Amino acid sequence: TDAEVSTRKKTFTEVQTERLDQAERTVLIKCPSKLNEKKLLRYLSSHGNVKSHFFFENRGISALIEFSEKSSIASLQDAVGIPSASEHHVVPFKSRLFTFTLKNPVSQHVEETPLHLSPQCHIPVKDLIQKLCLADSISSQMYILLNEYQLTEENTKLRFLACSLVRDFARAYFPDSTVKPFGSSVNTFGKLGCDVDMFLDFHDTGKHATKMQKGPFEMEYQMKRLPSERLATQRILSVIGDCLDNFGPGCTNVQKILNARCPLVKFSHQPTGFDCDLSVSNSIAIRSSELLYIYGCLDSRVRALVFSIRCWARVHGLTNSAPGTWITNFSLTMMVMFFLQRRSPPIIPTLDQLKELADEKDKHIIGGYDCSFVSDLRKIKPTKNTETLDVLLGEFFEYFGNFDFRKNSINLRKGKEVNKPESSPLYIWNPFEQDLNISKNVNQPQLEKFIAMARESAWILQKEDKTQQMINKEPWGLAALLIPFGKSTSRRMKNRINGIGSETIRSLLDSLKLTNANSQQKAVGK
Repeated sequence: TDAEVSTRKKTFTEVQTERLDQAERTVLIKCPSKLNEKKLLRYLSSHGNVKSHFFFENRGISALIEFSEKSSIASLQDAVGIPSASEHHVVPFKSRLFTFTLKNPVSQHVEETPLHLSPQCHIPVKDLIQKLCLADSISSQMYILLNEYQLTEENTKLRFLACSLVRDFARAYFPDSTVKPFGSSVNTFGKLGCDVDMFLDFHDTGKHATKMQKGPFEMEYQMKRLPSERLATQRILSVIGDCLDNFGPGCTNVQKILNARCPLVKFSHQPTGFDCDLSVSNSIAIRSSELLYIYGCLDSRVRALVFSIRCWARVHGLTNSAPGTWITNFSLTMMVMFFLQRRSPPIIPTLDQLKELADEKDKHIIGGYDCSFVSDLRKIKPTKNTETLDVLLGEFFEYFGNFDFRKNSINLRKGKEVNKPESSPLYIWNPFEQDLNISKNVNQPQLEKFIAMARESAWILQKEDKTQQMINKEPWGLAALLIPFGKSTSRRMKNRINGIGSETIRSLLDSLKLTNANSQQKAVGK
């Protein structure tokens, strides 16, 4: 649609700013079960124009209400009472979360019409497979999967609202602070049900710099000084974590994980139904989110392929929501991006090419790393590549089923296979912090499982007889790849793994020869 295209052309920052602004004009209402939608909207309109609204199921019916003016919220808050403290005593924090109940329920339920509820989670894989079997090509199967799994407009609004509600707490201490989502909530690759990663930002730059130049004095705030930025981050998160825990309506299971490489507070936000991770401003993570946003907006095949590959990996146990030695969704997404850079002609540009197109306002140097790349999507030339998703899916499995992981690493800056700088089984360069491997956690058995599954999937796609399978009502194409590979395939899988196993043994022998040669050289050197 035209609307879709025009939203697609906005820069990442424009979209973020717009959504954060929307969230500030939004409230969340827990509704009575017998609800008349017209009556609710008529009442709310007495406080100001309701710009948009939707209902969703979350331990009962809830409504997200976006007003046109922020002042309408204050007007509504003035009319809302404090819960009576009969059984529980309440913490008198007045948020933008309300509960509405009917004063005289009996008379009102006559005119009840069923509400339209926006789904906040995706359908189970088995239901998805049935839908996929009805499609007419692998390409349309992949778009069906994308449509079922991607974040909806409504779900995105809820995510920004969750950030905005946390920001209300942060502002009690830091009036200029903002809380913004990053990662899958905003990079166009989030699926329904994924966590909300959010960070606390104190840098309201731009506005400030110009004011400081006026007048004869260098002026600065007196602020508490601490020996390290890390300690400041830990203290801020500790206090805000306590705040959410003690005063936050619907904030449960608050865990402070302050000794992690990136300190964070984990909590469940019951009113919106999200699990959230709150950290302090992480500029590099934001740049990664924006880079993926750009790739996701450039060509519709990018997201369709990523969603299908992630779903495939999840079904076969190659990825897992718990941390461990398996491939993460982020690494997998980067592998898909790399594959698309390697097509001929390439479907997406390399990071270095995006950096070439950057102008002054796109310059970002963070912690000594150059994180500059173009933000205006119109400056990027569309690809000349016309390959279908049917082709790309099979080629992805071919490419990584035969990739020389022993020797090569994956570098999205250059869009080239480059020699591995160290011996991790899977080496994917961090696009910005060039000395880091984003897949350092992956061990050899997990990588081998990935290769075996990729080979098996390439084989299934090549040998299949689509028409016959459709006649027999058997899953075909993408659907066939989303069924755990059972007994019939396990023998073939053994052969595929044997093939890999012998390579692994060979590489071990090679590396032993190398180490022997090296130690002999050293001995001679002495």
